[in-house]
Amino acid sequence: MDQQTLCIHGGDLGRDYTGAVSVPIYQSATFVHPGVGESTGYDYSRVQNPTREQLEKRVAKLENGIDAMAFSTGMAAVSALMELFSPGEHIIASDDLYGGSHRLFHHISAKNGLKFDFVNTADIDAVKACISGETRALFVETPSNPMMQVTDIRAISRLAEEHELLLIVDNTFLTPYFQQPLCLGADVVVHSGTKYLGGHNDTLAGFLVVRDEALAERLRFIYKTTGACLAPFDSWLLLRGIKTLAVRMEQQQKNALAIADWLRRQEGIKSVHYVGLPDHPGYEISCKQAGGFGAMISFEVENAAVVRQVLERVSLVQYAESLGGVETLITYPMLQTHADIPKEEREAKGISDRLLRLSVGLECVDDLIADLQQALYK
Repeated sequence: MDQQTLCIHGGDLGRDYTGAVSVPIYQSATFVHPGVGESTGYDYSRVQNPTREQLEKRVAKLENGIDAMAFSTGMAAVSALMELFSPGEHIIASDDLYGGSHRLFHHISAKNGLKFDFVNTADIDAVKACISGETRALFVETPSNPMMQVTDIRAISRLAEEHELLLIVDNTFLTPYFQQPLCLGADVVVHSGTKYLGGHNDTLAGFLVVRDEALAERLRFIYKTTGACLAPFDSWLLLRGIKTLAVRMEQQQKNALAIADWLRRQEGIKSVHYVGLPDHPGYEISCKQAGGFGAMISFEVENAAVVRQVLERVSLVQYAESLGGVETLITYPMLQTHADIPKEEREAKGISDRLLRLSVGLECVDDLIADLQQALYK
């Protein structure tokens, strides 16, 4: 079944007795047992809820997984994932990583005894050199946030298999509509469902998707024990958002390519990082492993004064956290998403006081370019 159809019908468990086309919101914390030792399949909503079950089955179908777990946030999903590991075990992660993941690993997971190394996972030799006897997993973000580095998932999955490591891929930027890491050899896919899957900047959510029954069982135990499950109403919002995922991703990508092309032709723009530009270092790999390039752009201006000017002058483009919604948002990574990373580390990755990140939405692209133009040039 095509991804466009799966977005609307994937994982459908069938209509209830009313024939409702929209999945009902089962706003119930608990469920009645038919008898002693009997269950309807639903006992307590922390373990499972009918609305959330529909959502999880749809996301699992889209990612070609055997199970998906819906969490209250993306960081709740990553936090639960870290419970797979024991003190002293080692994880290699992409060095250009969402700031929230970086903060979790450095300040929470490390405190709990886990060890981390951060390397450019686009460099397979660098990853291989970092593997030790304590290494248990590779945590990859591709394209990465905010520098848009691309990791060859097939190549790194072969390395993970060779060393019996778990391969975890954060697929938030491209979504299963454009990229399906489980089909490329990943063991776990992570999503911030807040972003493109929800698509409307109106709720928070996170997902873990797996392709192995034993791993799914382990994560389900962690899931019900730690309890950061997605509420029924938020599950319904995600179901509604996913229905339009295909059309949103296509149009947002189209807008992003036009804006990236415009930006790189402007005076005062030092560099543009967009995977869909043929001169991007990861372009060829992206063409092989993904069906699209997404709608995330980062770009560098001449100095910090221009950054402040842009952020204070944009009107249609909104200066706000997050990404992936229908509205175009602009973010200043060094002050927002990556503020907790030490300055030296941040700047070594290219996250300077001159870098801006753009999440391109669904507005008319001519209007977006006009807004950026008046913001850049007084």
